[in-house]
Amino acid sequence: MQIEIDKAIEMRKTGKQKESNELLIKLVDEYPNDAFINYQCAWSFDVLGLESKAVSYYENAIQLGLSGKDLEGAIIGLGSTYRTLGEYAKSEEIFQKGIDLYPNNEAIKVFYAMTLYNLKEHGRAMELLLNSLIETTTNEEILDYKKAIGFYSDKLDQTWT
Repeated sequence: MQIEIDKAIEMRKTGKQKESNELLIKLVDEYPNDAFINYQCAWSFDVLGLESKAVSYYENAIQLGLSGKDLEGAIIGLGSTYRTLGEYAKSEEIFQKGIDLYPNNEAIKVFYAMTLYNLKEHGRAMELLLNSLIETTTNEEILDYKKAIGFYSDKLDQTWT
């Protein structure tokens, strides 16, 4: 089984996405309760642009107990997939769960900000993005203003007279 999983992942990396997907579908049929295989299968649908087919595999992978970096990746994948399908409330729910589980994962926050944008929560989206920026950048010009950017991140509509 592991040899076939490795082969499918390598095919995806080398541009053979369709073949990778076909192998992963076969593996899910053989091992339906394997969280990692479900996750890889979901990912394979995503790279093919078949987001609606990825959803059930992401959901199964998470429900089956995916953990660690793979769970973080599945949360990003599922939340992003929900967003691209216009299921913003589901996207928001999964990203909030991701932030609760992985509060230091800045990628989850950035993808969540995209969902907030779609939900017309522009202020919250900007706050997340600005705070993520100042926490992750090495750009000296931005770091020179880290304190000010952090201060204003949740006050974008406020004026001082």
